[in-house]
Amino acid sequence: MRSITTTNTFLSDNPIGTKQNLNNIMTIKEISEVLNAKVLCGADRLDEDYQKAFASDLMSDVLTLGDYNPVILTGLCNMQTIRTCEMGNLDVIILVRKKKASEEMIEMAEDEGMVMMECDYSMFKACGLLFSAGLEPIY
Repeated sequence: MRSITTTNTFLSDNPIGTKQNLNNIMTIKEISEVLNAKVLCGADRLDEDYQKAFASDLMSDVLTLGDYNPVILTGLCNMQTIRTCEMGNLDVIILVRKKKASEEMIEMAEDEGMVMMECDYSMFKACGLLFSAGLEPIY
């Protein structure tokens, strides 16, 4: 078994073929690359760091997150998603399952200073890839 050094931020020999982040922090750009996601708005924030993610289609669950400020993965693709994330002070939204944001959603997210992405993967696969890459769950 080979030893792991902390000077290397990423391991390329992760069992599922993704890069594993040893620091448990990812930039928005890294998140979009892992998910092959299209950034719809907030491209000026790609260098910001995130440590945690949360996935849910129930916006009531999203409102219980408190001060964690995770990346949100959801298949709920409507204006309520943007409004809920605004109320919860959550500003990175990833739409999974090939969901496509409306122009109205993109405009509102832009006005709120949010980052929004579209990802073709299922929620399960997207979460697995982000977890394998080092992003942590809230619980």
